[in-house]
Amino acid sequence: MSLAGKTAVVTGSNSGIGLGVAHELARAGADVVLNSFTDRAEDHALAVEMATRHGVNVRYIKADMSRADECRALIEAAGACDILVNNAGIQHVAPVESFPPEKWDAIIAINLSSAFHTTAVALPMMRQAGWGRIVNIASAHGLTASPYKSAYVAAKHGIVGFTKTVALETAEEAITCNAICPGYVLTPLVEAQIPDQMAAHGMDRDTVVREVMLARQPSKEFATVEQLGGTAVFLCSAAAAQITGTTISVDGGWTAL
Repeated sequence: MSLAGKTAVVTGSNSGIGLGVAHELARAGADVVLNSFTDRAEDHALAVEMATRHGVNVRYIKADMSRADECRALIEAAGACDILVNNAGIQHVAPVESFPPEKWDAIIAINLSSAFHTTAVALPMMRQAGWGRIVNIASAHGLTASPYKSAYVAAKHGIVGFTKTVALETAEEAITCNAICPGYVLTPLVEAQIPDQMAAHGMDRDTVVREVMLARQPSKEFATVEQLGGTAVFLCSAAAAQITGTTISVDGGWTAL
């Protein structure tokens, strides 16, 4: 399918899942706005490389997703937002009683509240255009839980609930809102953790991936950023016009357990 003529804004997209999703949207013909909280030469170079590779317009706009005003300013600066991918997220692991309050606040702000702020500004643009797609990157932890991840689990469950609400508010329009729920995804950040896990557990790479890192993922294979991007592109397609307010798990069977 072609997304030519559409503008996609992807938050938290200078690396990992966000960058992978942005590439697949650009490959499908969408113009793309990349985003993160930094403003480095390499951030803008990503936009140039993506534009050259896919033959679309790509810009990088700095915005801190922990700040409501910057979330809203990002969409305004984009000028158009036919496709909104709320992807920005951070993580912290600790027991509830010792979970740093500032970490809780930051995770809720970036992983949950940012999606509210960007969506609130994007919806009028979508209504004016007569078409829109909102894709929220949730998590398997939006459907189930793990210990020591209270803020992340709360935020991702919140994203799933927010997705349903937006879908109902737009149900009679040509706008859909869905959530993708990845399991463990092979990103550069995860790849970099493998040698440390090998050393800590005294295992070879394949064993530590299967038995430690993917212990809860029945397929024993990482999802890829390309697979998540392909799912996002599908949700933007005509075939998905009646798919709204739901979650699509890309988790190797994790939530089937």
